[in-house]
Parts: sequence; C-alpha cells; structure tokens
Amino acid sequence: MPTLNWIGKEAVVNHDKEVHFRLLKKVKSVSVGENSQNLILHGDNLEALKALMPYYGGKIKCVYIDPPYNTGNEGWVYNDKVNSPKIKKWLGKVVGKESEDLCRHDKWLCMMYPRLKLLKDLLSDDGAIFVSIDDNEHCNLRGLMDEIFGEENFVTTVIWEKNYSPRNDAKYFSASHDFIVVYAKTKDLWKRNLFLRSDKQNKYYKFDDNDGRGLWRPDNVLVKTFSETGVFGIKNPNTGEVFYPPKGSCYRFSEERAKVLLSENKFYFGKDGKGKPQLKRYLSEVKQGVVPQTIWKYDEVGHNQTGKNELNRLVDMNIFDSPKPVSLIRHILQIATDKNDIVLDSFAGSGTTGHAVLDLNKEDSGKRRFILVEMEDKVVKDITAKRVKRAIEKHEYNDGFEFCELSKPLFDENGQIEAECDFNQFATYIYFTETQTNIDLAKREDNFIGEHSDREYYLIYKEKDANVLTKSFLKKLKKSDAVKVVYADRCLLDNDTLEKYNVVFKQIPYEVKVY
Repeated sequence: MPTLNWIGKEAVVNHDKEVHFRLLKKVKSVSVGENSQNLILHGDNLEALKALMPYYGGKIKCVYIDPPYNTGNEGWVYNDKVNSPKIKKWLGKVVGKESEDLCRHDKWLCMMYPRLKLLKDLLSDDGAIFVSIDDNEHCNLRGLMDEIFGEENFVTTVIWEKNYSPRNDAKYFSASHDFIVVYAKTKDLWKRNLFLRSDKQNKYYKFDDNDGRGLWRPDNVLVKTFSETGVFGIKNPNTGEVFYPPKGSCYRFSEERAKVLLSENKFYFGKDGKGKPQLKRYLSEVKQGVVPQTIWKYDEVGHNQTGKNELNRLVDMNIFDSPKPVSLIRHILQIATDKNDIVLDSFAGSGTTGHAVLDLNKEDSGKRRFILVEMEDKVVKDITAKRVKRAIEKHEYNDGFEFCELSKPLFDENGQIEAECDFNQFATYIYFTETQTNIDLAKREDNFIGEHSDREYYLIYKEKDANVLTKSFLKKLKKSDAVKVVYADRCLLDNDTLEKYNVVFKQIPYEVKVY
C-alpha cells in the first residue's frame, strides 16, 4: 500500500504514546444539571483524547470531527509541547496566509496524525468515524486514514451540498460541496442503519386486493442481466394473450417461478386486466427503511446558512462563518448510532454535535451521550457550552452536561504521582494500562480495583499511614487462584510470601505502565 510522507512524520507517528495522561477537573458553575453523562471538555484535544482513554477507550460508537480545512485563510493554533526540535519547527505555530505549499500541509498532517490514532483507539470495534473536509486536505486525509484505519476499512466519501447558489466572487469555481469521509474501526463489524421510510416513498403503494397482504404497487418484471431461463411467455388469464419479453431482454424470474406467481395472484395486468404482466410489489416485502446515499442535498440536511442561523439564535457572539447544521449531524447519528451509544466530537467548535445528540434523543426517546472537546478559551464557554445550554432551555431537552477542564498531568516533572490525583483517578489509569479496558468503579471494593484475564488488581494509594504492601494487607486479597497484581510504594514481604499468595508487586511510580 502506498504511504504518505511529509516533513515531521517520524516525530508524530508514535507521539500519541508520549502524551501525558492528564487529570479531569469538573467545573460545576458551567455544568448543566446533576450527574449528566454528557461531557464538554476544555483543553487541547490531543491531551483531552489521551485523558479520556482510561474512561472511554473502545467505547465510542460514532466519532464526528470537523477539523481545520487548512485553506490558508484561517488561523488555527496547535498547543502541544513536543520536545523534538523537528516537530517544534512544524507545530506550535499559526498557519499563515501563504499560498498552497508543503509547509502548510506538513503542519496539518503533523497535527492530525496523533489525534486520529487516539480517536481510533477510542472507537468501539463496531464504531465508525465521519470527518468533514474540503479539497484542500481531502487527498491527504484519505492517505492518513488509510494508514491509520486501514484502507480496507474505508466505507465511503459523502458529498454534502453546503451551498445552493453560486458565489460571484469565486476566482475559478464556486464551491458547492464539502466531503464527509467515512471509515469504520472494523468494517466487517460496522452496521449502518437505514433511514425510516417517508410518506412520500410509501404513497406509491396504493393498491389493495383486500386479501390481507396489504398495499402494493406495480413493478417491472424485466431484469437487465440477460439469461435464457428468463425468456418464455406469460399468459394473461383474463384474455388468453401470451406476452414475451422484448427482444434482448428477459424476465427476472424463471418460468416455474412465474407459474407460482400466477397461482398466487401476484401479477398485475393493468386497470382493465388486459395488459402485459407487471409484478405486485407489496409494501410489506420491501426493506423497511431507506439505504443512505452518498450525495446529501441541502434541502435534506441543511446548508451553511442553516447552521449559521441556528447558532445565531442561541448565542450572541458567533465567530463561526460556517457552523454545521444540526440536521447534518443528526443525519450522521441516524446512520451510525443506536439509542444508547456514545458520540465524540474532538473539534467541537460551536457545539452542533451536542445539540444534534440532544435533538435526536428527544425525537426517538434515545439515551445517546455526547463528548465534546474544544481548545479555544474564548469559544468553549461563550459558544460551545452556552449554545448547548440554551438549546436545552429552548427546546426543553431532558438532559444536561458536565463541564470539565484538563488539570495537571498524572505524573509531575519528577515522575511522581501528582498530589491532586485521587484514588479513583489513579485506579482508573492503572486498570486501563494493565488491561486496555475501562474500569467499572461500581465493582471496586476498597483496594481491589478489578479483574481481567485471570488477574486481580489492587492498589494501595493514599493510605492513612503509608502505601506499603505488608503481611496484614494479604487479608484483603480475594480467596481465588488468580494472580494478584498489587501496586504500592513499597513491599515488606519476601519473595517466598509473595509466591505463596500468588502476588505480583509493582512499585509506584516506577512500574506504572505508560499508554
């Protein structure tokens, strides 16, 4: 498979593993409601995605992101502090207004690569990611995602009609569309939903024989793929006339099948009963839904001005030229989520994704949850959170959200555990790095934090006296044959005792794994 290369790639390929795990700090004054499972997180989305991993790794059903399009006319800031001199050269700078050049594309690729890797890790095995983009980085995005997700997991590229009238100030062509690139985590496991059939689609099923089989409409009896077995005569029982398929074509069924259809009164010979045969296609036989198509028209899912109008009605200081419309994101959610799934948007911007989740939940009584991540200080509280809060109030959505800030790194600059880290936070991180699965805090009992693959995990942390594994602690171990992995600062047990009780001691912080 061809690979995409750019200056700085070698510095970011594994950079997601180097990003420190950070603590999350709830901000009650900005949150809405009590104990909501929705989350709006303020911080650099690379660090935020890493911080979310111990809680949501492998649990996100649908990711939607609207990253910078990198047109050369916008400013976006990358705040990651990376030690590599080469990556420093390319990252941490504002993209200039220079014309199309490698420098600008290199920066964009470096910014996107580690984020896409973490998003893939957060996706469930049956999940999918939808990425909005335009021509500036579409080809580069496909190359990145082929490398990270695997080209075998590419699903499709959707064309969204974002504008419905030409712009007279366009230098060459007036852009009428954006792309939405879709990849599955594992394509064989991902199942897209069908859209509900509309009254408009069902109106053609208007005939009824009153025999209990329901409404039907006439359908073609011919098929494009020619087969000799489909060439025969069908006799109209009303007139005795025999009808053959036109020369070069054939019926879509065999002669034996035609006899069965005749006996079951499944042919229609016109209003007067004297015409050529047509099939009766029953509404109950067709798919009870509509397959999503790859062109989304503005009158179906909204356009740029739709999104702008929606946002202007909810916030006073809209700085976004083209926020996505709620109907567009709802369309994605209807395709990619069920009622209890988690949706993540790590370039949250104006908060459309959160608004869309709440809106769809109200319509279908769903319990979908959203996680929004926004980096910009002037945006996250005054636009993202405010927009979702006002949408809740205006539309009477029966939910709220927790607002969180990224706090200090789990480990300080000396490699020690940050004092602000509480037991549950540390236990969550340890369990995730040990098992690559998320902890169930409801099953936690004192120092026991969970079990996985015939191993039990224990943590001695912030104890009253000291974080020490002693003989008295052995009484807290479960009576089982499983290996007991115990994290503590020190161990006062000899090797024979550890072996007798099937205990593996791991010293904090030196033997804490890094993800």
